[in-house]
Amino acid sequence: MSEIAAPLRNVRAVVLDTDGVITDSAHLHASSWKWAFDAFLRAHPPESAQDRRPFDVYVDYPLYVDGKARRDGAAAFLASRGVRPAPAVIEAIATAKDRAYCERLRLGAPVPAFRGTVALLHALLSEGVLLAAASASRHARELLERAHVLDLFDAVVDGNEAARLGLRGKPHPDLFLEAARRLRTDPARTAVVEDALSGAEAARRGGFALVIGVDRVGAHGHHDQLLAAGADVVVSDLGELVTEGAVR
Repeated sequence: MSEIAAPLRNVRAVVLDTDGVITDSAHLHASSWKWAFDAFLRAHPPESAQDRRPFDVYVDYPLYVDGKARRDGAAAFLASRGVRPAPAVIEAIATAKDRAYCERLRLGAPVPAFRGTVALLHALLSEGVLLAAASASRHARELLERAHVLDLFDAVVDGNEAARLGLRGKPHPDLFLEAARRLRTDPARTAVVEDALSGAEAARRGGFALVIGVDRVGAHGHHDQLLAAGADVVVSDLGELVTEGAVR
């Protein structure tokens, strides 16, 4: 029988980010952002040649947009290139990104759940641990349903709920705190699992008992960046936190 590893044995609930943690969908977001940003940089090249370089999905995505609401991510990346556009421009880029992402989904881009994550979810459920999914994406619930894991969660807080409730985006802890509230658990008894730097920082700000970082890329110092942002433990796959029944 599978068991959960030591770091998670003393928590009552676990809140997990969706893209890149539960579902293998972060690459769809990254490629959609690249399409939108590169089009903008070509049409409106910054003064500095260095700032005109294309969006890098391995460097720029985790640093500036991963885990954030679309408008916040667009503004953060453009600021990194010395561009401070009007709100209407930020809105246009965010809309273009979402259009590209939805098109990829419409064309049938696969969005499976990670096997190691599914193994951990089942191990946590067998121990009576409450589970919530939290994401700034308005498509999170759809992704969880398409990956056949939606029914494993006691609560889901997505971008639609964030907008309805006026929740601030990461690195503010609002999404995670709302998820804990819905689970009726204290953050001090709750763990958060995140792959985004902004998400790890948000969880630490929220006073959660344990912050687990997921570094699936293993490049560009992301492991150390997650620790610096607030993660207590960083793994390359959540299957590492399941013992005796770990996925090979």
